[in-house]
Amino acid sequence: MEKPKALKEWASAVKALEDGTQIFIMRKGGIVEETRDFQVESNDFFLYPTYEHQRKELLKDNYRHVIDETLVGWSAQDEQVTIRSYARMIEDIEISDGDLLNRLYPFHIWTENFTDERLKWKRKNPLHLMLLRVYKLAEPLHIPIEQAYIGCKSWIELGAETPPESSLVPVLSDEEFAAQVAEIKRTLS
Repeated sequence: MEKPKALKEWASAVKALEDGTQIFIMRKGGIVEETRDFQVESNDFFLYPTYEHQRKELLKDNYRHVIDETLVGWSAQDEQVTIRSYARMIEDIEISDGDLLNRLYPFHIWTENFTDERLKWKRKNPLHLMLLRVYKLAEPLHIPIEQAYIGCKSWIELGAETPPESSLVPVLSDEEFAAQVAEIKRTLS
């Protein structure tokens, strides 16, 4: 049986997904990605918070404090990670146009500088905008940090069980989520 996947993402972005502040993430790939390009490896996955590379200057002013909040109690010497959420990718939208990307500014926590950098890195490749339906886990997972989890890669296989549907609590109601998806799609059209 295949182990469940987890997508590694800044803890501050995971928090924004978990509290419904935003419903998407943007990806081009981790530095050690096997293919060198980002690929969606699973439509259902845990959100694995990372702490090391978060940079306050890449978050909008009113979200910079979130990094400090995520670092409370965290240490680079931690031997386990706490995972509190699970996501289902509703759609993977590829974006290559900077103007289109800038229209999404009201829908996320990042600065324009951050989104521009993401778009311009590996210029020939589109930016993946992953629309996510996010769920809080009824019981957070406390997982030992394995060597395989370390490094700048997007996807990892967790030594955990896929959560049962009954343990997934939607972050947003169906109506709130549908409204946000519709607004994002209107903005992109």
